[in-house]
Amino acid sequence: MHRYFIIFAYDGTNYHGWQIQPNGNSVQAELQHALALSLRSFLLLKSNDFEIEVVGAGRTDAGVHARQMAAHFELSEEEFPLLDESKCKQIVYRINRILPRDISVSDVYPVESDMHARFSAKWRTYHYYIHTDKNPFLRFYSLETHYPLDFDLMNEGGKIIMEHQDFAAFCKAGADNKTTLCDVTECKWVQTSPTSWYLTITANRFLRNMVRAVVGTLFLLGRHKITLDDLRVILHEGNRSKAGESMPGNALFLEKVEY
Repeated sequence: MHRYFIIFAYDGTNYHGWQIQPNGNSVQAELQHALALSLRSFLLLKSNDFEIEVVGAGRTDAGVHARQMAAHFELSEEEFPLLDESKCKQIVYRINRILPRDISVSDVYPVESDMHARFSAKWRTYHYYIHTDKNPFLRFYSLETHYPLDFDLMNEGGKIIMEHQDFAAFCKAGADNKTTLCDVTECKWVQTSPTSWYLTITANRFLRNMVRAVVGTLFLLGRHKITLDDLRVILHEGNRSKAGESMPGNALFLEKVEY
C-alpha cells in the first residue's frame, strides 16, 4: 500500500466535530467524499462506488476549528501508481474544488508506510481565544467575557499544569481513554491587544474536552474563585466535578500538529 498524508484546515462551526457521526455532518465525511471523487476522476476509475478512508491526527469536538490538521490515507500499490509531487498538487486542486468553503486542503504527499497521522504525532498545539469587549467580528471564533481576570495568576496556574502529568480532572466523564497521562510542555496566556488574549497549550496528546476544561479552571483561578493550592488539589485528586466548566468550543482552534 502507498500511504499519503493530507494537510487541511477547517471552520468547525457547521460540523459535529471531526469524526463521522451517525446523525450529523463531520469534517471526516466531507474530506473522504471529496478525496474519493477527486481520485476517481483523476485516476480515471470506472467504478462509481470507489471509497477511501482518512485517519485523522485526532478528534475535535463540535464547533471546534483547525488551522492545520493532518490525516493519512492509503492506495493499493497493485492498482494505483505512486503519486509524484506534480500529481499530488493536482489532487489538492481537485479536492478543493469539491470541498465546501469551510474546509481547505493545502498539501498531499507520500510518506513511509509506518507513518501514522495519529500515533506518529509528537506534539499538538491548541489556542483558546477570548476577548473582553463586544466585537461582532469575533463572536464566532472567540469567547466574549466580562469577568476581570488575573492573567499573571492564570499563568502561574499554567506552570502548575505543566508540572503535572495525570489530567483526569480535565477529562470528560465517560470518555474511553486508556490513560489520562499527558505531557504538557506549554500552557500560558498571550495578550494580542488591550482586550484580547489566547491560551496556547501544547502536549503530546489531549483528552476529550481537556483544553476547554483547562480554560474553565484557569478562569476560576483568574477570578480568584480558587487558589493555586486549590488547583494543585484538583489536579492531584483527578475529580472532574471539582474543576472548572467546559468552555464553549467555538473559541478553540487546533493550531498545528508536529511530527
